Amino acid sequence: MLRTNEKNLVEFLLQCQPGQPRTRGNWEVDHHGTPFILPSIGGITLNVQAGDPAFGWAGDHIEPGVSCTADTNKPFEHPNVGLQIYSCAGNRATVATGEAKGAEGIVLGHHGGSEHVIVDFPRDFKEKMLYSDTIVIRGRGQGLGLQDYPDITLFNLDPDLLKAMNIRELEGGVLEVPVTTIVPAVCMGSGIGSAHVAKGDYDIMTSDADTVREYGIDRIRFGDFVALLDHDNRFGRAYRKGAVTIGIVVHSNCLEAGHGPGVTTLMTSPSPRIRPVIDPGANIADLLGFGTRKAELT
Repeated sequence: MLRTNEKNLVEFLLQCQPGQPRTRGNWEVDHHGTPFILPSIGGITLNVQAGDPAFGWAGDHIEPGVSCTADTNKPFEHPNVGLQIYSCAGNRATVATGEAKGAEGIVLGHHGGSEHVIVDFPRDFKEKMLYSDTIVIRGRGQGLGLQDYPDITLFNLDPDLLKAMNIRELEGGVLEVPVTTIVPAVCMGSGIGSAHVAKGDYDIMTSDADTVREYGIDRIRFGDFVALLDHDNRFGRAYRKGAVTIGIVVHSNCLEAGHGPGVTTLMTSPSPRIRPVIDPGANIADLLGFGTRKAELT
């Protein structure tokens, strides 16, 4: 079992509410130059959940489940910045008010730009929610570290989810991490250059159809664990030959240039201390038993 500093982690109660669906209220343009008006970020998204395909929706940057915010009017200020940074993939969330009171959900990650925390809830509870409802997240995981692997840095990861990821320790100080997809560095787009990865995400570009097919990117699901080759996320998002980053998919494919499925960072190493191995079941919904399981799609 991986040795961590779990007992030293700080755990916050983080209060938020569902964020209304957003739109720029005008035409947007895809990477072919075609204008479109389609559903996008935000909302209590009734028919999209963790484990569903991230491709094929009549939308752009679709966030599955419930898009949560502490202050929709001040997304880049307190308290929403704290909500973003301290909410970690795998955290438990509970509805505290309204007809859906007591419903439990699980955090997938956070989406930059919209500054939303993405939380999965069962549809029957989403049907009862209001945008005025209060959701409480047990924020735990930021600061999690591996005691025997100093070259591997963790972000945005609940320790219970880390335990569920079926990671194997190999000789030479290497961790074998199951992922559904291995993404080449050239595909990483929007979000590169950010100062840190403790909030937000960055996108796998999908404008080149041949590359998408070659690497199976079009088979990605919400909640998939994916490996980003030659990307070092320790101090921001940057290209570094030999580096490996593991992330979780938090929003759908996109039509705009430079965009595609969004990935929240979970693990990163500047050298090949992380060895990704393909496993079609490497998805948070399959591992924790919620949302749409892989077997339901076949």
